[in-house]
Amino acid sequence: MNRRRFLCDAALAGASVAATGGLTGCLRRPGTPLRVGAAPSGLVPDLRANLPPNLPNDACDLVPVRVSRERVIRSVVGLRPYRPSGFRVEREQVGDTTVVHNYGHGGGGITLCWGTSKVAFDLGVPGHTGPVAVLGSGVIGLTTARLLQDAGFAVTIYTKALPPNTTSNIAGGQWAPANVYDDPDALSEAFTKQYLFACRFAYERYQILTPARYGVRWMRNYSLSRTGFPPPQPPPAPGKLTVRSATHPFMPERKVIPQGQHAFGDLYCSQFDGMLIEPPLFLDALTTDFRIAGGRFVVGEIHSPGEIQALPEKLVFHCTGLGAKALFQDAELTPVRGQLTFLVPQPEVTYATVFEDTYMFSRRDGVLLGGTHDEGNWSLEVDPDTVTQKLAAQSELFGHMRSCSARG
Repeated sequence: MNRRRFLCDAALAGASVAATGGLTGCLRRPGTPLRVGAAPSGLVPDLRANLPPNLPNDACDLVPVRVSRERVIRSVVGLRPYRPSGFRVEREQVGDTTVVHNYGHGGGGITLCWGTSKVAFDLGVPGHTGPVAVLGSGVIGLTTARLLQDAGFAVTIYTKALPPNTTSNIAGGQWAPANVYDDPDALSEAFTKQYLFACRFAYERYQILTPARYGVRWMRNYSLSRTGFPPPQPPPAPGKLTVRSATHPFMPERKVIPQGQHAFGDLYCSQFDGMLIEPPLFLDALTTDFRIAGGRFVVGEIHSPGEIQALPEKLVFHCTGLGAKALFQDAELTPVRGQLTFLVPQPEVTYATVFEDTYMFSRRDGVLLGGTHDEGNWSLEVDPDTVTQKLAAQSELFGHMRSCSARG
């Protein structure tokens, strides 16, 4: 499922279901009692400056993105670890070491990280005592490590690179499990159960990360089309477990906005509210939390299952993303290349858009323009032609924006 299809389905779905909270965690060193006390004066920054502005009151008076080549501040490329059959969360025995795999999330790593990490946790932890290892320090490895620390385990992360030098740092960060699998009707029942659980757990976990340092906030999303939207997916057969429409309960304020009641001219428009997770902030906060809780990083590369078995930890969570292709000979795992271009930040832009094969998110580190999905492409070089194409498409969209009152 691509991002455009995901957003169209979300906007045209039926009634929403409110998600509940209730997930809690604490930051501590294993075996250390919790202590409550005031922070020393001057050491706690005023985070109010980082609080996001309110969601737009309506779609009529939105501030346009100022799109031009002169406003480009950087372009980056990342390789999503994609498996057509979906992510792999599975337990395996490697000699005397228990390995729990957690990789292959495609474009849904940021979105699903807390959820699949909880699935992996539940597969590996019961009955285990002693220290634990995590392979990889992207978002999957870090969230896995944090869940383990919250449960009292001493955790070491073995990693080839640290944030900000991970694939997760190249992610857009919208909460939308897009490009996670290929054919929704060909998925296994085991994967479907894991996916449904992971969506809900991650959605609820993100909601309690309210401190601004985590970079999690709500954002209004507008899905736009020249020709109208495809019809919503038909409801599944009674009793059938399916990923279709699975995320509709997590898209509040879904509705179609009639022409004349939005700023996007003659385009068809729908909206929903969703979360935006800003990777630079989120990964930095996770890394900080991991260190404060006594976690240890070991930087280096592991090349074989034999090297995993040689680690002193006998429970290992494997979260190496594309690295699993060589490390565990996963022939299904393939890269999906994504390229992002950033414009000078515009804090006054408090919404996101999806238009044809492009999308825009307004983040603190810049206005992000994306929308590429090149399966099987291993290149990490920025393609100038892609930058030009995305700028042209976004310039067309935002250049034609007018407030409802201005159109008379």
